[in-house]
Amino acid sequence: MKNIFVALNAAVFGSSIALIGLAGAQPAFAQAAGPDAAAPAPPAQMEIYNDTRCGSWRDDNWMPNGNCPPDTDKMRHEHLAGTITFVTGHLVTLQLTDRKLVVNDQPALDTKRTGKVAVGREVVAHGYWLDGTFFVTSLV
Repeated sequence: MKNIFVALNAAVFGSSIALIGLAGAQPAFAQAAGPDAAAPAPPAQMEIYNDTRCGSWRDDNWMPNGNCPPDTDKMRHEHLAGTITFVTGHLVTLQLTDRKLVVNDQPALDTKRTGKVAVGREVVAHGYWLDGTFFVTSLV
């Protein structure tokens, strides 16, 4: 009976791997950390950029301080004005004059620069675009 369960588990596992391969995805296997293992590093994106290291906002204008590369198509600073229409965790939907936009306010949450994030609040979001996502560094 034990051999049947082993064979059945192997067949199910093999089928799962085959289906993952057909879908074009690579299987990901979790690695168990031992008691002496270090915690995994945060994503590189969060390590690379720190808004206050690169400049500051003055009257809705980005003032770079020369410590970081200039804005490019990949990353640029901007401010957006709109009304909060939906909040889910660190994602905030803003109704702008011409469209709705979901922004990531995690950097502002980390530095406690959001104020009350509530539906209906009119805000100015200062931050930066990085690879098509707007990251909020302060919400006023």
